[in-house]
Formats: sequence, C-alpha cells, structure tokens
Amino acid sequence: MIIDLPDTSTGVVSRKLVELRETGGAVALGRVLTLIIVTDDGPAEEAIRAANDASREHPCRVIAVVRGNRRGADRLDAQVRVGGDAGASEVIVLRLYGQLAEHGDSVVVPFLLPDAPVVAWWPGTPPDRPSEDPIGRMAQRRITDAAVTPQPVRAIERAGRKHVPGDTDLAWSRITLWRGLIAAAFDQPPYEPVSSATVTGGSDSPSAELMAAWLTLTLRCPVSRTRTPAGSGLISVVLERGSGPVQLVRPEGNVATLSQPGQPDRRISLAPRADRDCLAEELRRLDPDEVYAEVLTEGLKLLHSTGSAKTGKAAASGRTARRTPPKAPSPVTNDAPAADAGAAAEGSPAGDAPTAPPS
Repeated sequence: MIIDLPDTSTGVVSRKLVELRETGGAVALGRVLTLIIVTDDGPAEEAIRAANDASREHPCRVIAVVRGNRRGADRLDAQVRVGGDAGASEVIVLRLYGQLAEHGDSVVVPFLLPDAPVVAWWPGTPPDRPSEDPIGRMAQRRITDAAVTPQPVRAIERAGRKHVPGDTDLAWSRITLWRGLIAAAFDQPPYEPVSSATVTGGSDSPSAELMAAWLTLTLRCPVSRTRTPAGSGLISVVLERGSGPVQLVRPEGNVATLSQPGQPDRRISLAPRADRDCLAEELRRLDPDEVYAEVLTEGLKLLHSTGSAKTGKAAASGRTARRTPPKAPSPVTNDAPAADAGAAAEGSPAGDAPTAPPS
C-alpha cells in the first residue's frame, strides 16, 4: 500500500504512521535499524527496491531522502509505503524541494526509530566526507558506492585518505565471494607460499583495486594490477606458487573457472552481485569493518608502493602469463588469507542477475 502526502509536513506524516499502526497493525517493534537513503530523484526507486529486498533479511524502517529541484519553492512531498510495497520494512519517501533539499537531516529526525542503530547509504555520488555530512554524523555505518562516481578508482583512493571507522563501500562487498574462493584454495594441498600475484580487471573497477590491495596486505608479496577496458569489472586473480599458479578467472558472463595444480578445473557460478545482496551483507554488522579499513588505508598504499600496473588483454583469454618469482619473497604461509575468510564464506558462490556495476 502506498499513501501519497503531497505538500505536507513531518507532523502530518508522523500522524499517518500512527494511524496505520493502529488500524493496519503495522508496528515498529520488529525493526532492527533505521536505513536512510540519500539520493537524487532519478535513481531513487532503484535504491528503494534494493533496500526493500535487503529488508527481508534485516527488517528496518527505510527513510528515503530524495533531493529534488533546489530552485523551486520549499516543499515536502511524502509517501508512506507498507505491506507488499515495502518488503519487510516500512518505507517513508521524503522528496525535498527548494532550500529544504539542503536540510534533509532535520526532516528525518522525527522518523528515526528510538534506540535503534542508524545506517546511511548514498547510492549515488557521496559527500566528500560521509562522516562529516549532517546525516552521516547521526549514523553508525555509512555506506557509499565508488563504482557509480565519475572516477571510481580515485574515489576509493580518496576514501582511504579520509576513512573513519564506520565507513564502508559496496565495492568491498562485491568481492566477498571472490575472497572466499581464494581463501578456500589455501585449505588444500600443496601448502606452499605465494611468490607473486596478478589481479586483472577494468581500469575503472574499485573492486579490482581493493582485491589487489587485500592480496598485497595479506600475502605480503608483489602484486601486479593488469588493467583492461573500462566496464569489464574484475576478471581474474592469479597466485603464483612453486608447483604452479592458482587461477580464478571469469572472463565474461556469470561462470568462473578455478584452476589449481594437480586438480581438475572447476566451473563455479560467480555472477556479479546485485546491490541488494551487497547492501544486505553490509547491514549484517553495525560495528566498524576492521579488515576493510586496513585494506583501504594500508593495503592501497602498500600496493602502490610495491606493486606494478600494466594495461593489456592478458586475462581476456582466461590465462595470465606466469611471472618469475622475486629472489627474496616475503615469508608467507599457506593459510595467510584464511584469517579473513570468515566474512567471505558467509555467502555461497552464486548471485542474481547484475543490477550493479560489475565486480
């Protein structure tokens, strides 16, 4: 059910929520958090649908702050969505016009659930410092998406310089299944250290940058970053060991191939993750993600100082040329990535049809 409240006020919307609660049985007692979506009018509906799907795992109150035309008169148009139009949540859509569009924090305060955590999500271009944004300051977790910005790689690098505990990005959760498969490969023989690694992906893929930074930080070995044309997403990860390379390759489509020495190749469903899946994963924890913070603030610096980058089509055919191991590789044990595999193993290596930038 969708109830439109044009040219209204926060008081009218609050009374309508109380009325729905009394007449329809909609209650806020089962809501575990408040999710605030800050977006412009164009992509608002897609973001709300993703939040509705994620709410089936995390029942919440969704408040969509939709910024409209800032040159018009000050006005608030609201919608209240419950039942089948709101998933397992209740959705409040607040469309702000005129100068009101710059004061979304004041408008959302009356609708925050008492004693419930607040999560803010910017599905479009985020503020320069989410933690200092008026809405970001009231949130325990702040979710951004570097992949939708004009310069995704620079956006994720800038996020590393300005990171505050509680910040996270969907580019990180898009590689959860990749990290889980790579970590699982080290649970099988031969138990050998990694001498070098190569990550191949689009030149505009922040997920590929984070994957290379994660490997650099975890394995402490040289990592090469091969850049393919923009929009190709994460294509392959190759880990060089004495007995031969471990290769996880997804040249195109939704199926990847995992190759290990002495074992038959395995085909694995590894579709690009949809926004709703990444959002649901981020809502599973409301404390700071220490692993992401370390990769973002330290791993990227280490990658840029010790790794190498090149442009080519090496992984397009599903193979990357082996590199000669360095003379004195850093000591690494076979279980190095397994320390971070817990979060990655929560999902199964399968996904829905992509509705987000490729990962």
